[in-house]
Amino acid sequence: MVDKTLKSVDEAVAGVFDGATIFCGGFGDTQLPGQLLEALREKGVKDLTIVHNGSGAGTHALGGLIADGRVRKLIASFPNNPGGTSFQDLYLKGQIELELVPQGTLAERIRAAGAGLGGFFTPTAAGTELAKGKETRTIDGREYVFEKPLRGDFAFVRAHRADRIGNLNFRRTMRNFNVPMCTAAKFVAAEVDELVPLGDISPEDVHVPGIFVDRIVQVARHPMQTLAATVGR
Repeated sequence: MVDKTLKSVDEAVAGVFDGATIFCGGFGDTQLPGQLLEALREKGVKDLTIVHNGSGAGTHALGGLIADGRVRKLIASFPNNPGGTSFQDLYLKGQIELELVPQGTLAERIRAAGAGLGGFFTPTAAGTELAKGKETRTIDGREYVFEKPLRGDFAFVRAHRADRIGNLNFRRTMRNFNVPMCTAAKFVAAEVDELVPLGDISPEDVHVPGIFVDRIVQVARHPMQTLAATVGR
């Protein structure tokens, strides 16, 4: 049986290329796969498109990747979050592109890609600037906007537990965007708190089946992640 565990985060990000679209799980910095993103910084790839709920904070993980100038475009719902100074500075200078997507729409666009759908109609953003250039339709007297699925080249997530074949278990708010992102990306790498023997995760507690996961690495949390992680526990 395939063993998907790796010894280092460097191995987990080895295939990432310039210009890739990368899904980053987590809600804000809570449960962000910080060690994988730090390894990505060291790798030095550039012109990335990042899909995440926010824009990172400070100069660690996603915030650091943006501060380094590695991100060409951010697709997010809350880019102006407290602490996201790296993104704010670069955006005001015209050095990074932003696609603003309402949070529910962002989640559904990712889920639609994983489900093999060609898109969906939503009333969210109808009649606003976010609907400009998009197909609209009136259904039962209400205006709807057509949204396309959002696919990624890579998805980086953080899970609570995993076994060697890639079954993932998330704890509380760790689930958020992580689950649909794993289904909508071509390649999935997960950093995990705990690696357990095969069979220790009950089938009812498998939130992402191993068929969707390519690489797993068990790593301790970075000190910068500790405070944010308590929110999800």
